[in-house]
Amino acid sequence: MRRPFELYLGLHTHWRRCVTPSVHRRAVGKSVAARVSSTPCGPAHAGSRRRCCYTHQNVVPTIELETDIAAPVQRCFDLARSVDVHVVSAEHTGERAVAGVTAGLMGAGDWVTWRARHLGVWQRLTTRITAFEPPHYFRDSMVRGAFARFDHDHWFDPQPDGTTRMRDRFAFESPLGVLGRIANATFLTGYMRRFLIDRNALLKRAAESDQWRALLDGPRSPVGP
Repeated sequence: MRRPFELYLGLHTHWRRCVTPSVHRRAVGKSVAARVSSTPCGPAHAGSRRRCCYTHQNVVPTIELETDIAAPVQRCFDLARSVDVHVVSAEHTGERAVAGVTAGLMGAGDWVTWRARHLGVWQRLTTRITAFEPPHYFRDSMVRGAFARFDHDHWFDPQPDGTTRMRDRFAFESPLGVLGRIANATFLTGYMRRFLIDRNALLKRAAESDQWRALLDGPRSPVGP
């Protein structure tokens, strides 16, 4: 018997084949309006804080994370935009970059298509770097995939002691109206929160050890067709 989230994603996959997706854009740096709740989201990794909130308008789930990293800003910025780091952090999903920039560092306007198994379903997701202000900020946004839309903002704030505070804001919308909102409340927001926390924990470990050298020394791939 298929689990509820597999049924939801299966229905969504069929829907995506029948409807041309629209691309949603948000202004860079636009504030989250009418935040109506801000609740703790369980125990964090050391050096990490987070909260989940919903905007009043369209009930957009937004996951916010803060991670303190004992490493310089440039190193943290480069690790966060590295395709290779993402592949390692998502190893449990079988995630691979299959088109676009498939290795090395991503920059302004770059795109990548990922193939991975999430929630029991193999999916493809294409994202593009839609804002880029090195080494302090970038945004990646979904171009095509399982969500109605998502924007992932990354900030890197240098601290007086030479460390970096990395901040993430991941805002997404699920398709299928009421069914999508039920999916958000029952499992999808929690799943995405855990996925991002695990990614940030790996990035922190790499930045604070010698692992970052191997991860950042790889070649940058050409953009495929």
